[in-house]
Amino acid sequence: MARIPNLGGARAFVLHRPHPTVRAITRQLSAIGLEAIGFWPELPAEALAADFVFFDVDLGFDEQFPWKPGEAPMPLIALIGSEAPGRVEWALSHKADAQLLKPVGNAGVYSALLIARQSFEAGKLLASEIASLRQRVAERQTIVRAVEVLSKGAEDGRAYAQLRSLAMSWQISVEDAARRIVAMTQEEGDDDQSDRA
Repeated sequence: MARIPNLGGARAFVLHRPHPTVRAITRQLSAIGLEAIGFWPELPAEALAADFVFFDVDLGFDEQFPWKPGEAPMPLIALIGSEAPGRVEWALSHKADAQLLKPVGNAGVYSALLIARQSFEAGKLLASEIASLRQRVAERQTIVRAVEVLSKGAEDGRAYAQLRSLAMSWQISVEDAARRIVAMTQEEGDDDQSDRA
């Protein structure tokens, strides 16, 4: 089970026009121990150091943020008053990690913070795993290309053994050895083409 993090001392930026909603959020954030900073109509560059950002979905627009839609460096909490499909779709394009329905009363901010943090961390972990898998797939393709270069009509098993042997003699990983072989082959191909020219 996930432990509830201590949120005391965190900074939350509230991107919303002056409104009772902002006062309700600020009151709850202060009670939890967070520093609340309100801005409208745009977030300043210093918001990049925020721990959380609450943003108004009803009057929000892309240019309010110092990052591209969906690339926030912190958890986002959408403040939704109108459930118009276009507004909800816009909030989704910014990959809001949690939501609060307006008007905001005396509760809800704490759970929104916890859900947003959990969702944001899970998204970061997933993105990291995807990047790692893509890298591994690219390395596998390089290994296959190196084995093809080394096989020269022989069986792939022998060529792979030769690749491993080269990696050991060069004291590098199999992946690095494969990249080196592929790069050498490409250089030779470039030299051949320049000779023909």
